[in-house]
Amino acid sequence: MARNLTTIGFDADDTLWHNERFFRVTQERFAELLMDHTPDDLGPEQLDRLLLDAEKRNLGRYGYGVKGFTLSMIETAIEVTQEQVPASVLKELLVAGQMMLSYPIELLPHAQEAVEAVAGRYKVVLITKGDLLDQERKLAQSGLGELFDAVEVVSEKTPEVYRGIFDRHGDGAARAMMVGNSMRSDVVAPIEAGAWGTYVPHGLVWEVEQAETPSNNPRYREIADLGELAALLDQLG
Repeated sequence: MARNLTTIGFDADDTLWHNERFFRVTQERFAELLMDHTPDDLGPEQLDRLLLDAEKRNLGRYGYGVKGFTLSMIETAIEVTQEQVPASVLKELLVAGQMMLSYPIELLPHAQEAVEAVAGRYKVVLITKGDLLDQERKLAQSGLGELFDAVEVVSEKTPEVYRGIFDRHGDGAARAMMVGNSMRSDVVAPIEAGAWGTYVPHGLVWEVEQAETPSNNPRYREIADLGELAALLDQLG
């Protein structure tokens, strides 16, 4: 009997390995560097909001990832200091961004076992956003690269993008599942494409990736961690 599912897509950042915590650490450094160069009434929360606004504005220009984040920090620094930010601070922000591109990869619990469990049984595709070179670096360091049948680094995860990927690398969206930590990008979008969306919660979630949980959709699933994925797939068939 044919299986209901033939293709499994995995998100990368904060699904297979840690990522968001490096952005949080760098954002704290950003606030420290600007502390002596901003008005007294501009606190850390307001600064975080201005940086987030810049990131949202710049997604269409720079896309997702470290490079866009670094440029948004620089833009915000110039804005909040009324173009008086010292060159030394801008240099430090560049260094902070460069450091983010060199952090070692640390897999999340059960990540390797989960991918190994489905490799060979299903067509396995890594579907991720971000800087191409950085994502390639992280995948190479993860040791998981050979387990994937295909890797797709995309500028945005939309239903149309998912349909194209699952058509190219499988039997269409109806027989595919996406697994990830972003409700917006890894769950809602693939479900709207006709696939299954499985949510794996992560403690740190970027505000841009939040969305309402599609709890009533029959193709929505949630697991506590990747250690529960194999059992879920056995259940669905």
